[in-house]
Amino acid sequence: MLKLRSLSIALMTGAFVLGGLALSSNLPTSDLQANEFKKGDLMIDHPFARASIPDRPGAAYATIKNMGGEDDRLVSARSPKAARVELHTHIMENGVARMRPVEAIDVPAGGTAELKPGGNHIMLFKLDKHLSEGETFPLILSFEKAGDVEVEVNVEAMGSGGMKHEGMKHGDDMKKTQ
Repeated sequence: MLKLRSLSIALMTGAFVLGGLALSSNLPTSDLQANEFKKGDLMIDHPFARASIPDRPGAAYATIKNMGGEDDRLVSARSPKAARVELHTHIMENGVARMRPVEAIDVPAGGTAELKPGGNHIMLFKLDKHLSEGETFPLILSFEKAGDVEVEVNVEAMGSGGMKHEGMKHGDDMKKTQ
């Protein structure tokens, strides 16, 4: 009985120590593999997409941190997963949220650009196959100054990250090209 109790205490202590190491290393405790990509002064944190519906576009998101002293801009993106990739934002038009393409997304010096549901994001049109939870795919982000940064996008559950794209109005200009 004493050996079993000592073993239990040792296992609990080990779990506590390992949990503390994970917390002190600034890694997410639920996923000890970092999902960050760095080039020069830019860091792209947690690139993800939501699982998509067959024959519908997908969307990708990330946090882009500019740790440098010069502004930069995300000017385009591309992926072998999609025939066409566009930078988009949401606007309110007559009380309805709509997505619209944008030329670029600013990443201010010492600042952050959030690509997130309900805000700026990357649209993936004509996917080779729909996005399935648990898969990953490459996405190349092209910046005005930093150049290309290739990231690996994790596909998460359909409702993750906030607002859903399924009911979103894309506007007449986008309906023709899907």
